[in-house]
Amino acid sequence: MKPAAAWRHSLAAAGVLAAASVFSAPADRFANVEVKAVPVAGPVYMIEGAGGNIGASVGTDGVLMVDSQFEPLAARILAAIQVLGGDKPKLVLNTHFHGDHVGGNPFFARAGTVLAHRNVRLRMAGCTPGEPSCDAADVPGLPVVTFDDRLRLHFNGDEIDVIHLPRGHTDGDAVVWFQDSKVIHMGDHLFHARFPFVDVASGGTVHGLLANLERVLDMLPADTRVIAGHGPLGGVKDIQAMAEMLNRSLAAVREAPDEDALEALKRAGLEGYEDWSWGFVNTSRWIGTVVASEAARTAAP
Repeated sequence: MKPAAAWRHSLAAAGVLAAASVFSAPADRFANVEVKAVPVAGPVYMIEGAGGNIGASVGTDGVLMVDSQFEPLAARILAAIQVLGGDKPKLVLNTHFHGDHVGGNPFFARAGTVLAHRNVRLRMAGCTPGEPSCDAADVPGLPVVTFDDRLRLHFNGDEIDVIHLPRGHTDGDAVVWFQDSKVIHMGDHLFHARFPFVDVASGGTVHGLLANLERVLDMLPADTRVIAGHGPLGGVKDIQAMAEMLNRSLAAVREAPDEDALEALKRAGLEGYEDWSWGFVNTSRWIGTVVASEAARTAAP
């Protein structure tokens, strides 16, 4: 698959994942999407629309965005930022490469600089990390600044840490921590009170997701406000709830005989989590993801 075709394929596939309700609409699936900004803390806002939640810092230094949703919504997203007193973003940080988080990059990259983990750029270009690079010249909206482990920014009075979390949701995820405002954008490491999508084909693992959440919990103050990749504004307790669900799911698989793993997970691991099932990752799919992840870990040398 050519890079541009791979990028369009990624955009479409991720859109189905993250905005299933929008995709059922006829004709213009974004026609009735309302874009609105929710105050979080200090200069930081959460912008809701379709796809992944956007984080925005709006202040005297300008505008910094975290993720960009879908390109057809870009003008509405910009209008919401302008209502807050901002304008076109100077910086756009991508938490990962899925289309519902980076689809607006081509629009916003006209005026701003896009930053992300190096694997985000590779996967947006249709490349596989660790293999020889491919031609990315015809792919719009690619990150032009990339990092490996951690990036620190100083913007609108905040010290902002962009931290790579390996092999969790994908192999290129990062969280964005506004330390002075006590806000963190989790990207798709957090689906608020929903079973998460672990993109195994793009380097994601259930075990990595759990390890990453535990790392985040160790570093965050208890009063941190949390922007999930999908769902309402929350707090540290929502990250804790996700980590607990992952722990219970994995423990149930480890403790059950192989032939009874699915039933054991339903009984012990997911008791009380019926409402976490949703269209793209229902209970059955989540069970299968956990069982497959544990089997792959056990089989690894």
